Amino acid sequence: MAEGRRFLAVLLLAAASMTSAQAADDAVLDARARALARELRCLVCRNETLAESSAALAQDLRAELRRLLAEGRSDAEVRAFFSERYGEVVHYRPPLQRSTAALWFGPALLLAAGLLVLGLTLRRRQRLPAEAFEPEADDAEEASR
Repeated sequence: MAEGRRFLAVLLLAAASMTSAQAADDAVLDARARALARELRCLVCRNETLAESSAALAQDLRAELRRLLAEGRSDAEVRAFFSERYGEVVHYRPPLQRSTAALWFGPALLLAAGLLVLGLTLRRRQRLPAEAFEPEADDAEEASR
Protein backbone atom coordinates (compact mmCIF):
# COMPACT_ATOMS: atom_id res chain seq x y z
CA MET A 1 0.00 0.00 0.00
CA ALA A 2 2.82 2.37 0.90
CA GLU A 3 4.53 1.59 -2.39
CA GLY A 4 1.33 2.43 -4.25
CA ARG A 5 1.19 5.81 -2.51
CA ARG A 6 4.82 6.49 -3.33
CA PHE A 7 4.21 5.54 -6.93
CA LEU A 8 1.18 7.83 -7.04
CA ALA A 9 3.18 10.68 -5.45
CA VAL A 10 6.02 10.24 -7.94
CA LEU A 11 3.51 10.14 -10.79
CA LEU A 12 1.83 13.33 -9.56
CA LEU A 13 5.20 15.09 -9.17
CA ALA A 14 6.20 14.05 -12.68
CA ALA A 15 2.92 15.35 -14.09
CA ALA A 16 3.29 18.62 -12.18
CA SER A 17 6.85 19.11 -13.40
CA MET A 18 5.77 18.40 -16.99
CA THR A 19 2.94 20.93 -16.62
CA SER A 20 5.29 23.59 -15.23
CA ALA A 21 7.80 22.87 -18.02
CA GLN A 22 5.02 23.23 -20.60
CA ALA A 23 3.87 26.46 -18.93
CA ALA A 24 7.44 27.80 -19.07
CA ASP A 25 7.69 26.80 -22.75
CA ASP A 26 4.33 28.48 -23.41
CA ALA A 27 5.52 31.65 -21.66
CA VAL A 28 8.64 31.75 -23.85
CA LEU A 29 6.56 31.04 -26.94
CA ASP A 30 4.06 33.76 -26.00
CA ALA A 31 6.87 36.26 -25.45
CA ARG A 32 8.35 35.48 -28.87
CA ALA A 33 4.92 35.72 -30.48
CA ARG A 34 4.26 39.11 -28.85
CA ALA A 35 7.67 40.41 -29.94
CA LEU A 36 7.10 39.30 -33.54
CA ALA A 37 3.54 40.67 -33.52
CA ARG A 38 5.02 44.10 -32.67
CA GLU A 39 7.21 43.88 -35.79
CA LEU A 40 4.44 42.93 -38.23
CA ARG A 41 1.81 45.30 -39.62
CA CYS A 42 -1.92 44.65 -39.47
CA LEU A 43 -3.11 44.30 -43.05
CA VAL A 44 -6.50 45.85 -42.25
CA CYS A 45 -5.45 48.84 -40.12
CA ARG A 46 -2.15 49.68 -41.72
CA ASN A 47 -1.04 52.11 -39.04
CA GLU A 48 -1.08 49.46 -36.28
CA THR A 49 1.02 46.43 -35.53
CA LEU A 50 -0.49 42.97 -35.19
CA ALA A 51 -0.04 43.28 -31.43
CA GLU A 52 -2.06 46.52 -31.25
CA SER A 53 -4.83 45.70 -33.71
CA SER A 54 -8.17 44.27 -32.67
CA ALA A 55 -9.29 43.42 -36.21
CA ALA A 56 -10.47 39.88 -36.87
CA LEU A 57 -7.75 39.36 -39.48
CA ALA A 58 -5.11 40.48 -36.98
CA GLN A 59 -6.37 37.89 -34.50
CA ASP A 60 -6.11 35.22 -37.21
CA LEU A 61 -2.60 36.34 -38.13
CA ARG A 62 -1.52 36.27 -34.48
CA ALA A 63 -2.85 32.70 -34.21
CA GLU A 64 -0.97 31.77 -37.40
CA LEU A 65 2.18 33.37 -36.02
CA ARG A 66 1.89 31.42 -32.77
CA ARG A 67 1.24 28.19 -34.69
CA LEU A 68 4.39 28.70 -36.76
CA LEU A 69 6.44 29.32 -33.62
CA ALA A 70 4.94 26.26 -31.95
CA GLU A 71 6.06 24.20 -34.96
CA GLY A 72 9.60 25.22 -34.11
CA ARG A 73 10.25 27.81 -36.78
CA SER A 74 12.73 30.58 -36.05
CA ASP A 75 11.80 34.25 -35.93
CA ALA A 76 13.50 34.82 -39.29
CA GLU A 77 11.54 31.95 -40.86
CA VAL A 78 8.26 33.39 -39.53
CA ARG A 79 9.11 36.85 -40.93
CA ALA A 80 10.01 35.25 -44.27
CA PHE A 81 6.74 33.30 -44.29
CA PHE A 82 4.69 36.45 -43.74
CA SER A 83 6.75 38.37 -46.34
CA GLU A 84 6.25 35.67 -48.97
CA ARG A 85 2.56 35.42 -48.25
CA TYR A 86 1.62 39.11 -47.85
CA GLY A 87 4.54 41.04 -49.36
CA GLU A 88 6.99 43.46 -47.81
CA VAL A 89 4.14 45.71 -46.66
CA VAL A 90 3.59 43.33 -43.73
CA HIS A 91 6.78 44.61 -42.04
CA TYR A 92 6.03 47.49 -39.69
CA ARG A 93 9.60 48.70 -40.16
CA PRO A 94 10.48 47.66 -43.71
CA PRO A 95 13.98 46.28 -44.22
CA LEU A 96 16.52 48.45 -46.01
CA GLN A 97 16.41 47.36 -49.65
CA ARG A 98 16.58 49.09 -53.00
CA SER A 99 12.78 49.27 -53.15
CA THR A 100 12.50 50.81 -49.66
CA ALA A 101 15.44 53.24 -49.86
CA ALA A 102 13.09 56.20 -50.38
CA LEU A 103 11.30 55.34 -47.13
CA TRP A 104 14.54 55.29 -45.21
CA PHE A 105 16.41 58.21 -46.78
CA GLY A 106 13.61 60.34 -48.27
CA PRO A 107 12.84 62.40 -45.15
CA ALA A 108 16.51 63.22 -44.57
CA LEU A 109 16.95 64.21 -48.23
CA LEU A 110 13.86 66.45 -48.10
CA LEU A 111 15.14 68.11 -44.93
CA ALA A 112 18.57 68.68 -46.51
CA ALA A 113 16.96 70.16 -49.64
CA GLY A 114 14.79 72.47 -47.53
CA LEU A 115 17.80 73.66 -45.53
CA LEU A 116 19.73 74.26 -48.76
CA VAL A 117 16.89 76.36 -50.23
CA LEU A 118 16.59 78.31 -46.97
CA GLY A 119 20.36 78.98 -46.91
CA LEU A 120 20.41 80.14 -50.54
CA THR A 121 17.41 82.41 -49.96
CA LEU A 122 18.96 84.00 -46.87
CA ARG A 123 22.29 84.48 -48.66
CA ARG A 124 20.52 86.14 -51.62
CA ARG A 125 18.66 88.48 -49.23
CA GLN A 126 21.92 89.48 -47.55
CA ARG A 127 23.30 90.66 -50.88
CA LEU A 128 20.34 92.98 -51.53
CA PRO A 129 20.82 96.67 -50.72
CA ALA A 130 18.98 98.16 -47.72
CA GLU A 131 16.70 100.14 -50.06
CA ALA A 132 15.19 96.87 -51.27
CA PHE A 133 13.59 96.46 -47.87
CA GLU A 134 12.10 100.01 -47.70
CA PRO A 135 8.43 100.36 -48.66
CA GLU A 136 7.83 101.98 -52.01
CA ALA A 137 6.29 105.44 -52.15
CA ASP A 138 3.06 104.14 -53.68
CA ASP A 139 2.71 101.54 -50.93
CA ALA A 140 3.27 104.18 -48.23
CA GLU A 141 0.54 106.43 -49.69
CA GLU A 142 -1.97 103.56 -49.84
CA ALA A 143 -1.19 102.60 -46.24
CA SER A 144 -1.82 106.19 -45.02
CA ARG A 145 -5.31 106.33 -46.58
